[in-house]
Formats: sequence, C-alpha cells, structure tokens
Amino acid sequence: MDIQPLLQALQDTRFATFIRESGAAFPTLESVHVIGIAVVYGTIAIVDLRLLGLAAHRRGALRLIKDLLPFTWVAFLLCVITGSLMFSANATTYAQNTAFLCKMGVLVLAGLNMAVFHLGAFRRIAEWDTTLPPPIQARMAGFGSLVLWASIVFLGRWIAFL
Repeated sequence: MDIQPLLQALQDTRFATFIRESGAAFPTLESVHVIGIAVVYGTIAIVDLRLLGLAAHRRGALRLIKDLLPFTWVAFLLCVITGSLMFSANATTYAQNTAFLCKMGVLVLAGLNMAVFHLGAFRRIAEWDTTLPPPIQARMAGFGSLVLWASIVFLGRWIAFL
C-alpha cells in the first residue's frame, strides 16, 4: 500500500502549510515538544531509578508512580500533539527519515516495556513496594525504560540531521 498520496494530502493541508511556512510556528511547536519530552523523561527517570533501587528509597514505588504518572501523561499527550503537528508540516520527508522511523519504533518498544511492567511486577507491587532492591522484573523494566527513553531522545535529536 502506497501511503505517499495520503502523506502528501496531509502535508498540503492549510494548517500544515502554515506550520511549515510560518517563521514562528514550527520552532514554537518544537520548543513545546522539547519541554514536554523533558517532563516525560524526567518523571519516567525518577520512577525508573526507584525501580532500580537507586533513588527515592524513602518513598514507596507505588506512591512515587501515583504522584508522577499524571504529569507524565499530560506531558506525553502534549508531545503527541506537537509531534503530530510538526509531522504534518513535512510528512513526506519524515516518513522517509531513518531516525524518525527508528524513534517511532523505539517508542512502541517503550510502550510495550511499560505494558509488561504493569501486567507483571506492578500487579505484585504490594509485596515489594518499600523493599530494596525491588524484584528483578521491576529492575529490568526500569533499566529498559531508561535505555529506551534515552534512545527516543537521541533519535529525536538526530531527525534534523538525516
């Protein structure tokens, strides 16, 4: 299935054209996107370091997750919106950009890592919430998450260079 006509139609919309041709729209979206990524990665890193047993040892993992998850989701939604708008401005180019495609793939892997954590170790969090170190499944999820999100940031930065 050739999606190029669909991507071109998206890129040719009035809104995408405005974003692409405006001197301020794309840089503003990009700035908001970067701030959102900083919040997403920062809140996730705090939880991941707790899962590794390296940080916030006085606070239970469940409490930390409940405190930070709303900020993570709001920032992630902001990133999805700004990222989608930036994508629309240059859809045909991004769809062929290796760094962009890899970033989207790693983003899917980060989502799968989170799902595995929530379907596994998180279901038994009452058993290990305040103990250090957390169980191996929680530590593996935390380590995997740190690596995957760092990769997302790295690949996102490389999109402009490819």
